Amino acid sequence: MLQTSNLTHTTPADRKADGWWRTAVIYQIYPRSFADGNGDGIGDLKGITEKLPQLASLGVDAIWLSPFYPSPQKDAGYDVADYTDVDPLFGTLDDFERMLEQAHQLGLKVIVDIVPNHSSSAHRWFKEALISPEGSIERGRYIFRNGRGPDGALPPNNWQSVFGGPAWTRTTNPDGTPGQWYLHLFDSSQPDFDWSNRWVHDRFIEVLRFWLDRGVDGFRVDVAHGLAKDPELPDYDAGQADPFAVSPYWGLETVHAIFREWRQVLESYGPDRILCAEAWVAPLKRLSDWVRPDEMHQAFNFEFLTSAWSPTALKQVIDDSLAAFYAVGAASTWVLSNHDVIRHASRLGFAPDSKVVHSDGVGPRSPDLPDPVLGLKRARAATALMLALPGCAYLYQGEELGLPEVIDIPDHLRQDPTFIRTKGQRYGRDGCRVPLPWVADQPNFGFGGPAWLPQPPVFGELARDRQERDETSTLAFYKILLAERARLGLGASVLDWVETGSADVLAFTVDGILVVCNFGEQATALPEGELILASGPLSENGLPADTTVWLKRPA
Repeated sequence: MLQTSNLTHTTPADRKADGWWRTAVIYQIYPRSFADGNGDGIGDLKGITEKLPQLASLGVDAIWLSPFYPSPQKDAGYDVADYTDVDPLFGTLDDFERMLEQAHQLGLKVIVDIVPNHSSSAHRWFKEALISPEGSIERGRYIFRNGRGPDGALPPNNWQSVFGGPAWTRTTNPDGTPGQWYLHLFDSSQPDFDWSNRWVHDRFIEVLRFWLDRGVDGFRVDVAHGLAKDPELPDYDAGQADPFAVSPYWGLETVHAIFREWRQVLESYGPDRILCAEAWVAPLKRLSDWVRPDEMHQAFNFEFLTSAWSPTALKQVIDDSLAAFYAVGAASTWVLSNHDVIRHASRLGFAPDSKVVHSDGVGPRSPDLPDPVLGLKRARAATALMLALPGCAYLYQGEELGLPEVIDIPDHLRQDPTFIRTKGQRYGRDGCRVPLPWVADQPNFGFGGPAWLPQPPVFGELARDRQERDETSTLAFYKILLAERARLGLGASVLDWVETGSADVLAFTVDGILVVCNFGEQATALPEGELILASGPLSENGLPADTTVWLKRPA
């Protein structure tokens, strides 16, 4: 029998501290895959605006939009060619402002992506740099260097791109001779800015003000750990399998001065505008540097996202997270899926000994494939656990439908630069970016025109309209979770661990609500209490494997 005596107590942040972001649930919209309003097969701002009421009914507090700026779309918009406009692919600046107004009328905050580590090679600033001489003011905006070797034919160092291959590309001078090399930690179409140059700081402050003046509620900062580079540009053996590794280009201390300045800009617009860091750094104590009182408001908790499906591992990361973030007066920001990782309805369905490297994606030639039934069962349990935790949570579009990673995308239709640069050795992220299914019996499942990535037949079974009519659906479950989380105020709760007497069962209380998750293979008895919700059906023997419940404890 599970015993509910207190084992440990986690000290909360100031529960009276202001800030909507401390307890919010924020929904990520990947614009090109959310909803297509003009029928061209690519999602757009009009489609987003039309679907906002359905997001409000889901129960989220805010939306975050991945890039919608003018771009050649070499990396799905993260190669920005103009930071202060809208790509015609997605609409117009007027369309953005209509979307923003509609969201605010529905009570939804709006966060937009900003991409300050690099621009597109098609950006005017980089084009000017290419036609300017070595050592010019224009070249100083980016990281240009002479090559090594007697004729400069070797890259300045051995750094590797996150997407595969060298992180340097050589230019060609106007007279056709080989020129300098430029740094790109991602695709060759994404040259890195030189943030030691004050000109770069000033331009991005102008970008921030442009969108703040239009009323956005904050920014998710792409690659927030990567803006500063070691000025010596030393050789570094990356071992790309570890995205958290300390390096000469990830997580340098000098990056923090940038965000302190940004914080001052946001505070000049009032107390409710926020910055959220995409910072792949570890340990969590180090990540908390990004959310000190004078820097950012949030940082994605990627150690939680990448944790094994294990009560020991999850308890440790939850403890470490709460301690690290509370120590600097911030709330933890939980997340299980986004546009860069295998959807957790599939990621949690792999066997413990799987040989799949999750940062590589998954496809038909992968050494192992996930169990979709097990993956969804665990995904629902994991989400129920996450949404009971103190702090803020992010959801990724489609997870409320239980969408799996799409595995069988034909090679010739894949668009992720990871797949292209590695010649198919790494599948990349296309599988989590397939357009959403809205209506089962409509062409393209109600998304709009023929989807830019093919939707699998199973998406018809998971379409939103079909799930709206099914009280046992994943969509119905998310609505219950979000409504109960808000009603019970769990985002501002105090967490106390509970001794279960079983190495397979994790339990904690949050303001009198008992949360129990069974990671074992056998059902376990439930403690006393009124059932609030369960991530799956209960059995005669109590709480089945891979299931989470919330219980109201007896007075």
